[in-house]
Amino acid sequence: MPEQIFSYHQLFQFTSSVFQKIGCTDEHADIATKALLSADVRGIDSHGVARLSGYIRLWEAQRVNATPSIKVIHETPSTAVVDGDRGLGLVVAPYAMQIAIAKAKQAGTGWVSVQNSNHFGIAAHHAMMALEHDMIGIAMTNASPLVAPTFSIDKMLGTNPICVAAPAGSEPAFVADLATTTAANGKLEILQRKSLPTPSGWVQDKEGKPSNDPHELKKGGALLPLGGDREHGSHKGYALGAVVDIFSALLSGANYAPWVPPFPAYVPMPSQQPGKGIGHFLGAMRIDAFRPAAEFKKSMDHWIQGFRLAKTVEGEEKVLIPGDPEREMEAERMKKGIPLLEAVVNDLRQTGERFAVSL
Repeated sequence: MPEQIFSYHQLFQFTSSVFQKIGCTDEHADIATKALLSADVRGIDSHGVARLSGYIRLWEAQRVNATPSIKVIHETPSTAVVDGDRGLGLVVAPYAMQIAIAKAKQAGTGWVSVQNSNHFGIAAHHAMMALEHDMIGIAMTNASPLVAPTFSIDKMLGTNPICVAAPAGSEPAFVADLATTTAANGKLEILQRKSLPTPSGWVQDKEGKPSNDPHELKKGGALLPLGGDREHGSHKGYALGAVVDIFSALLSGANYAPWVPPFPAYVPMPSQQPGKGIGHFLGAMRIDAFRPAAEFKKSMDHWIQGFRLAKTVEGEEKVLIPGDPEREMEAERMKKGIPLLEAVVNDLRQTGERFAVSL
């Protein structure tokens, strides 16, 4: 499928203008845009501007509040619960992460659970906010129920990603950002646009049988937990997804399991709502609450260099450190531009036309 190249600045101006058109303040529009484009520059195309129209549809369905009054509803010196007031998760999550960082500065660690929010983009964007403060950042969120737990055909969990970001010294930061499923739903959307099949272990059909159809979710099928099947450890992926659900929603009072609001605005809301909106969990750990930051970062450098020198299997150039591919992609795309599939460009142009914003 043909691609078109856009600069970061072009996409930033366009996306921020669209968010302003739905009522976001200039500040919130820029915060949301920065979060969204962080996915595109890092090569996570499934979670970048390709999702902009999805956020707009949620706003039209009155499920997203463009002018939220985000507030802390409970806190201790090191913890807090934030009510996102149905705001864009792209705005609510950075707000909560700033609170976690501020609490870590005072108490050593800060932990914030969020209720009443929406889809927050890529977890790495929020976790990496802690790096510049010599802190380890943690971010996770629950999501639309698309995942069948091991041995089930019912969709009970979301892709429920986890990210941990840790600073280093001379080496780049360690950034592990992963869905607790074999593949995120956005990867299916990319395969759909390219008319390609899914690899084995990604999805099952409505009867619980393996499938390679990227449209399987629309036919009653489900995504599979990390591992794909029991023999390859899907029970572990299922357990990790459950942990994210508990931290993000049951700690905060958000919706959980199959009652999490779906991202597609056309999918009906669950009839039962045990909580409020989507839930996130964010944390910041001050390194010098454990040992001097310089010593830790020196050790991180040594740790990373050890892995870089590890002997590779035949045909592979090097051992990757979590965060390497995304960092390299960001350097390339900030220099050469961000490629967008024709289907995504057309979708953005249609969105822009509605608000008189030119791409």
